[in-house]
Amino acid sequence: MEAESAPARSISAPLRAAWTAGRHVLTRAAQLALDIALPTLCVSCREPVDGEGVCAACWARLSFIERPYCPRLGIPFVYDPGPDMLSMEAIASPPAYQRARAAVRYDDVARTLVHALKYQDRTDLAPAMGRWMARAGGELLTRADMLIPVPLHWRRAWRRRYNQSGALARVIERQSGVKVRGEVLRRVRATEQQIGLSRAQRATNVQGAFQVSPDRQAEVQGRRIVLIDDVLTSGATLDACARALLRAKVAQVDVLVFARVVESGPRPI
Repeated sequence: MEAESAPARSISAPLRAAWTAGRHVLTRAAQLALDIALPTLCVSCREPVDGEGVCAACWARLSFIERPYCPRLGIPFVYDPGPDMLSMEAIASPPAYQRARAAVRYDDVARTLVHALKYQDRTDLAPAMGRWMARAGGELLTRADMLIPVPLHWRRAWRRRYNQSGALARVIERQSGVKVRGEVLRRVRATEQQIGLSRAQRATNVQGAFQVSPDRQAEVQGRRIVLIDDVLTSGATLDACARALLRAKVAQVDVLVFARVVESGPRPI
């Protein structure tokens, strides 16, 4: 019986290889035909673009955050105040998390990218955005033990079908080697959209909304966590997440986002 089955296996293996190769060729051909018929458009200016959704002109309009910036909050300074100088925000209202870093300022092009990823199913934008985040957060990722994306409430996740923070976290995982642990933190209470709320209202809105899963408490104790999100506005959501993690005895929480709101005016004091 074994003698009869051996030739069958030897024949089926090349057939499977040929089928796999043929399917790959057909898939690539179909994708090429689709690209020709429906060229990718820049998400900002709607001009045709060869790549990941941002043309060269709009890419140049992205305001990448570089040093000098506040070592605590990552807010860019208009001039270099010297090493270890904190921003007024970091001194007046320090957050629960230790450090925050962002790839770009939340300007018109960045807002378009975030909204396309978040509300228009443009998950093809996540690879570029995640790579920029990994570059901006290099010092946070070097010693991090895990990445935790800010979770959605299950009802919102069901409507949206995916978590944009999770999509960005998976790209950063591939870039940095730090593992994503999306099941650790849960949003246990549905909250209103933060858009349109004042700073105080935002903080009240997310108070008590997050919790570390009971069966994951031991996994995070003593660990260095990097929280991943798309935008940092007031910081209320990320602060609430950090407080939930610190209650679970996490050693340190840092924050890495794609874009952050930067108000005009002098920053250091």
